[in-house]
Amino acid sequence: MNEPARTGPTGRRRLVAGLLGALLTAAVLSGCVVNTESTVPPGDPVGTDRVDAIADQLPATVAATGELKVGVNVPYAPNEFKDDDGRIVGFAVELVEALGDVLGVRPVFNESDFDRIIPAVQAGTFDMGSSSFTDTKEREQSVDFVTYYSAGVQWAQRVGDDVDPDNACGLRVAVQTTTYEDIDEVPAKSEACVAAGRPPIDKVKYDSQDEATNALILGRVDALSADSPITAYAIARSDGRLETAGPVFDAAPYGFVVAKGSPLGPVLQQAMQHLIDSGVYAQIAQRWGMEEGTIDTAQINAATS
Repeated sequence: MNEPARTGPTGRRRLVAGLLGALLTAAVLSGCVVNTESTVPPGDPVGTDRVDAIADQLPATVAATGELKVGVNVPYAPNEFKDDDGRIVGFAVELVEALGDVLGVRPVFNESDFDRIIPAVQAGTFDMGSSSFTDTKEREQSVDFVTYYSAGVQWAQRVGDDVDPDNACGLRVAVQTTTYEDIDEVPAKSEACVAAGRPPIDKVKYDSQDEATNALILGRVDALSADSPITAYAIARSDGRLETAGPVFDAAPYGFVVAKGSPLGPVLQQAMQHLIDSGVYAQIAQRWGMEEGTIDTAQINAATS
């Protein structure tokens, strides 16, 4: 989706809010959710060693600089966001740093508007994109993906409300702009409402997920729709004000984005598989409370729809 949506028509696996709660402290100021250092798990990031057999396959343009230029959009916690010192952190960020260890290069994270990351990868400005992109057939027409996680779509509501994602006609639903929820999921539900002679869903777009979450807490919308890890994280930090609305649905892989046909893709895939096989991937997932959506095999272009 080079509208580019973060997620695709088949989604992501449930992230248990209780696991996040063990790692992530609620932070609510004046009814608003904010990032604080307490949302970063204690202890040092998980690192690993260079693997010569994989690192030696890096494209010369990357190997020569010793850096991996990574496009990222924040905040989209817990995958990528900033701590109180302004450092870009998160589950996917730590995973990319571990990939850099295997490849013997230093990832350099470049903040970008979300919808500019894929064009920048295509243009060679970034070597890769890491911003909770879902691998979809549509996107695979223009870029390649190296898969690293599986997630789903999850709605949230204020505690005590009764929101049904499959029967949300006429409700105000918050989404982050250019996500799958914005581009495909909520519009499809709204079209079904209209086809049934009912009022459409009032989709309310926000530039960041924090803004969407705050809108729900403050009663400006009736529900929000986001990737399941993002919704679980928002609920965990809501000081008991938010809860899930309906089950997780639509499963699809997250993937790191590289240029179409780039020789970097197979090298990243091997490095990702090494992290899986060595147990480093599981350690990083456990550190961030992301175990539920972990995968056993890293693939290139694994979209099913």
